[in-house]
Amino acid sequence: MKAPVTAAECGLAMCHTCGLLSPIAAGHDCPRCGAPLHLRKPDSINRAWAFLIAACVLYVPANLLPIMETRSLFGTQQDTIMSGVIYLWSSGSWPLAVVVFLASIMTPLMKLLSLAVLLLSAQKGVHWQPVERTKLYRVLELIGRWSMLDVYVVTILVALVQVQSLATMLAGPGALAFGAVVVLSMLAAMAFDPRLIWDPISVSAKEKN
Repeated sequence: MKAPVTAAECGLAMCHTCGLLSPIAAGHDCPRCGAPLHLRKPDSINRAWAFLIAACVLYVPANLLPIMETRSLFGTQQDTIMSGVIYLWSSGSWPLAVVVFLASIMTPLMKLLSLAVLLLSAQKGVHWQPVERTKLYRVLELIGRWSMLDVYVVTILVALVQVQSLATMLAGPGALAFGAVVVLSMLAAMAFDPRLIWDPISVSAKEKN
């Protein structure tokens, strides 16, 4: 069976800015928007690894440092993500506790692990389950926008409590670290080029033919 011909083999490249498919030899710039044309995202794996490692480093303080600080007449209380989950669970709000646990602890962790799997497999040029790995990348892009749930909750609580003048609620250093983890993991996913998953398979198909 003849291997399918790719756009790169035909000298065509898709603009990452406007999506136009055009010959890459024509000045190496998109004829429509003027953006540089590349067959693959430049230095994709190295840039994705840099963002991913930084996100992994910040994931620890994001879960250990207080994400919210409450000051009232009764004193000051600092809460981490996990302590908030435990409080919600013990107070009977277990559905909300499950949502916060999944969105704020498990989802970022699984995203970091999944990105590591994609990067390692692309870097090693393995042929293992390319369709499933491509679907995994699409899922990572889809859930990335929901990873800021904790930051949204803290922001709403700060505004609500200060408006009602019940207490003073401040975002803790954990919120900053958590936001950085989310942003860095999104940048890592954006830097990764999923076409690298299929490049080794295309090369093997051409060698067999």
